[in-house]
This record gives sequence, structure tokens and C-alpha cells, in this order.
Amino acid sequence: MITHAVSAAIVPPRSAWRSLLWTAPFTVLWTSLNYSLPMLPESGLPALAVRLMVHGLLALGLSLGLESTDLTPGQRRTTWLAIMVPFTLWAAVTWTAAINGVFRTSASPLSLLPAAIFLPVIIGAPLLLLSKRVGQLLDAMPTTWLVALQLYRVFGSQWLAYWLRGLLPGLWALPAGTGDVLTGLFAVSAAIALANGTAEGLKAAILWNIFGFADLALAITLGMIISPGPFQLILLNGSSIGLDGYPNVLTPAFVVPGSILLHALLLRQLRRRSRAEAATTIASSYSGRFLKTQIS
Repeated sequence: MITHAVSAAIVPPRSAWRSLLWTAPFTVLWTSLNYSLPMLPESGLPALAVRLMVHGLLALGLSLGLESTDLTPGQRRTTWLAIMVPFTLWAAVTWTAAINGVFRTSASPLSLLPAAIFLPVIIGAPLLLLSKRVGQLLDAMPTTWLVALQLYRVFGSQWLAYWLRGLLPGLWALPAGTGDVLTGLFAVSAAIALANGTAEGLKAAILWNIFGFADLALAITLGMIISPGPFQLILLNGSSIGLDGYPNVLTPAFVVPGSILLHALLLRQLRRRSRAEAATTIASSYSGRFLKTQIS
């Protein structure tokens, strides 16, 4: 049975919009800092801080979610390690490769960045979506967690700051940065709306998930046709996309495939919730007809 983080009686619909009162100012502040202090994002420290924060939240969320399942303590521990160990190794390998310039266009005849984006999704999506153990975990944990976690997407506002400083072309930075900001801004709002348990809240979460997917697809497509390499279709004059070097390359090489996997897992849960609610509605309808027949 799919659980909900907060009941409709506790969370009024307007509280979903109230979340923007703190997420929007935070995003503006972060963008301003990236614009006024160029050394901040270039140092890699913000990227490290965000990754450690998300890593810690994932580890904690998995632990809490597993506690809600019917698995034995040994099975919970094995499941937690089976997820966190590969995820940690993936992060470490990607980070090391980025620091050593492995993803730079000049590092090899064939760019490794597309492989870094698509291979984790191709390998990880079937393993996560088809695993019964992962399914038990997802059904036991609130679906809202998968939505709210992507608040980290607001850090994509740094691409807008780079564009304002003339370091990134607007053709890529404007749609990619704006899409990231909107996805992150409305992550908490969509999570709260979903937690209300209403049909409108479910629709809001589905629309948010579609938008987040589309943002990633657009950013990847534009990046590939603009960046130097075999997929380049547009040659820009002036500013370069500059996403093949550390720390910027961590976004397409690690954050993007991770976000795609989160969207895929959320899509699974939203479909299950939609089907469960549809089944409940049908059952209620039949029950009502049966009662009317008995009374008659």
C-alpha cells in the first residue's frame, strides 16, 4: 500500500504555494552569489556541498523507508548497501574522472560525456524499476520524498549567472537554467500538493514530473548539438558551453542521470497511486450500487 507523508486534514492546499516564500528568495540569493562571486562556483565547493547533502538525504531516506517495510533487519541492511554502495562508487568515479579532465573534449577522440549521461540510466533504470525489493521500499516510503528531494535543482540557477556574465551561450543557459530553477522551485510545492491526497495534487505531481523530465531532455539535446564533438550541429561564435571541465561537468555527468532515475522512480509510484485510486473509486461505486439495490 502506498503511504502518504501528510494527510489532507493537516496540509491545506495553500501551504503548497507558501513554500515558494522561502525557495524563491533562496534561489535569487544563490544566483546573485554566483554572479557577484565568480570564484564561488569555480572552486567546486558548492558542488561538493550539494552532492554531500543529497547523498546524506538519500542515505537517510533509504534507511527510514526500509524501516517501514516488512523486510527483516538483515534484508533491510542488504538492500541499503545494495543501493548506497554502487551509488557512492558511481559518485566517486565520476568525481575523480571530472577532476582529472577525463570528460574534456580534447581528452579522447570520442567524448565520454554522453556515455556518462546515458549508461547509468540504461543500466540503473531496469535494475531499480524491476527489482521487487526496491518496489517494496518505494511502496513503503512516502511518494512525496521523491518529489521534494529534487529541490536541489534550484542550484541550476548558476547557469543563468554564467550567461549574465557572458560565459555561457543563452541558447543553452536560458532554457536549461530556467527549467532547472522552475523544477526545483516547485518541487516542494508539488510534494505538498501530492501529500494532500487529492486528485488535483496527483495531477500537479504528474505535471511537475513531466516538466522535470522535459527540462533534462532539452538540456541534454541542446548541449549535445552545441558542444564540440560528433553530435554538434550548431557552431556558436563567442562563448562556449564549457561544460566538459570540472566542476561544471559534474552536472551532466552525474546530476542529470541521477535526476532522470529519480523521475523514473517517481513515475512508477505515481502510476501505482493513480491505479490504486481508480480501483478504490470503482470499488466505492460498485459498493454504492449494491447498497442501493439492497435498500430497494
